[in-house]
Amino acid sequence: MKHVVYKLFWAWDFEQEEKWLNEMAAKGLLLTDVGVCRYVFQEGAPGEYQYHLEWLEHFPSHPESRAYIQFVEETGAEHVGSFKKWVYFRKKAAEGAFSLFSDLDSRITHFRRITRLIGLLSLGLVGYVGSLASHCLHLGYVPEPYICIFGVYAVMLTLFGVGYFKAFSAYRALKRKRIVQE
Repeated sequence: MKHVVYKLFWAWDFEQEEKWLNEMAAKGLLLTDVGVCRYVFQEGAPGEYQYHLEWLEHFPSHPESRAYIQFVEETGAEHVGSFKKWVYFRKKAAEGAFSLFSDLDSRITHFRRITRLIGLLSLGLVGYVGSLASHCLHLGYVPEPYICIFGVYAVMLTLFGVGYFKAFSAYRALKRKRIVQE
């Protein structure tokens, strides 16, 4: 039987998303498709699969990404689905531990990609807010609907700021760990 669940995870919370997907798998709900805050599950054997996701440098249709996905599939994992540059993999739990990050450098690269994503989204949002503010200055006043819009953008920028801080802190901690290991 098919189950559709709508749930929001921020890019910087990908580890919580993985944990949730693995908890669902432990209950016998196996991920079969993903979309915008949308997860499609099929009933299956509880604990049959382990799930991992990764933010790729390029979209999944890019030749480098297709080669990477094929490489991961050659290790026994299955590409379940993609959303933008996020790819979702699963592997049978009976085959042993499953990790997409084989070493510290691959984890560092992943967190750097996520940090860049959040930074670019934040810059785009700041640019848009700046253009709205410029428009208001040109008008000589702030129309009432713009006050609500500015409030929403302030909340979004705060969220992105928190997310950037979390992702960048993890990135820096991993870089420090690599320096200590060298």
